[in-house]
Amino acid sequence: MPARIAHLSLLVPDYDDALDFFCRIGFECREDIELGDGKRWVRIAPPGGDTEILLARAVGDRQTASIGEQGGGRVWLFLETDDFARDYQRLQAAGVTFETLPRDEPYGRVVVWRDPWGNRWDLIEHARSVAIGTGN
Repeated sequence: MPARIAHLSLLVPDYDDALDFFCRIGFECREDIELGDGKRWVRIAPPGGDTEILLARAVGDRQTASIGEQGGGRVWLFLETDDFARDYQRLQAAGVTFETLPRDEPYGRVVVWRDPWGNRWDLIEHARSVAIGTGN
């Protein structure tokens, strides 16, 4: 069985707008290849991140209707940070829409935000006792 999830697709209306947004909030573009017929292979990730997002330009009514709804209205993307204050300020400066104020939960410090297409994200700094891989 494979050892990790390498990519996940995120439906967007336009490659360049999505790439611009994600680069403004600190992601890096790892690959941007023209595939013909208006398709591109665009991989982005936070610096040092292992799992990448593949930006997928929606084609057709069904995909277009799913933009911002891939999580069915739930937070479904989780952006982990080692410095909550720094990254919260970066998101604020980029004009991100926050749905909540930052709060402390037993699992860590978290705030819910939306990308320009309506996808709901958590920015989260895990508490040390529940951080992935600590064994605690």
